[in-house]
Amino acid sequence: MIKVGIIGGAGYTAGELIRLLLHHPEAEIAFVHSTSNAKALLTDVHEGLLGETDMKFTSRMALKSIDVLFLCMGHGKSAEFLKEHPLPQSLKVIDLAQDFRLASPDHDYVYGLPEINKAEIVKAQHIANPGCFATAIQLGLLPLAANWLLHNDISVNAITGSTGAGVKPGATTHFSWRMGNMSIYKAFRHQHVPEIRQSLAQLQPGFDASVDFIPYRGDFARGIFCTEVVRIDPALSEKDIVKMYKQFYATAAFTHYVDRDLDLKQVVNTNKALVHVEKFEEKLLITSVIDNLLKGASGQAVQNMNLLFGIDEHAGLDLKPSAF
Repeated sequence: MIKVGIIGGAGYTAGELIRLLLHHPEAEIAFVHSTSNAKALLTDVHEGLLGETDMKFTSRMALKSIDVLFLCMGHGKSAEFLKEHPLPQSLKVIDLAQDFRLASPDHDYVYGLPEINKAEIVKAQHIANPGCFATAIQLGLLPLAANWLLHNDISVNAITGSTGAGVKPGATTHFSWRMGNMSIYKAFRHQHVPEIRQSLAQLQPGFDASVDFIPYRGDFARGIFCTEVVRIDPALSEKDIVKMYKQFYATAAFTHYVDRDLDLKQVVNTNKALVHVEKFEEKLLITSVIDNLLKGASGQAVQNMNLLFGIDEHAGLDLKPSAF
């Protein structure tokens, strides 16, 4: 069994991670660390786990007793934690924050997007789990980059559920504000754009077009619905483009091209990503959908763990969407 430790266990992503790992056939949670909730039951915070576990949060970290450590803290906190807590040399780490997503000579973290980095992930020691918006947006664009078709500015609109803002209440997360409402935030300057550009340039070296990303807050709890508009050669047929997408994702464990319009309910509560394209003369409309807490965070983190330890990529992740 893979022995797992979790740091920062009180947030939404940690709650989903715990839920997945409790039912994972080849993993066992050794500890869930939370200083502010130490000695409290996990179910005092994550009530959806009632009846599934009697584990408690702990302020202790038995780092030598585990095989992999998940970091579920806020952005910037992972780097601070690692400076203050030397880790056993053999310990694998999966960071769900943005601290190590951009390649740098200062760290050895592999960007954990299996659709393009599976070969590197299986050999890695440390994984930087991609951002939720970044995952949805990249999965819509990667087949085009792989075929060197991204030469013009890319327009992106994506709407996310309230869980994307984290568990700590804020002015834009209260039910009375969010329900029946919609708003833009961080237009053109969202923190996920650099990692998106990094992946596109990985497949299409020299990529230098603008990624004009407008994020929206939605009045639902979970999921990301993304549309992207790309200018494309009018002579290139929709049939040829669809073929590129199907070939690119033919061996992907959870990402699928589908020949129909998409909606959020097709992916919510699953680790799936669905992609669809439509061509309008010289414009290509790409739609992609994911669950922000699963394929956009904890589900992808477990997928990366499975790859790190050479087990079935689907282990613990065969989740089904609601029928309604």
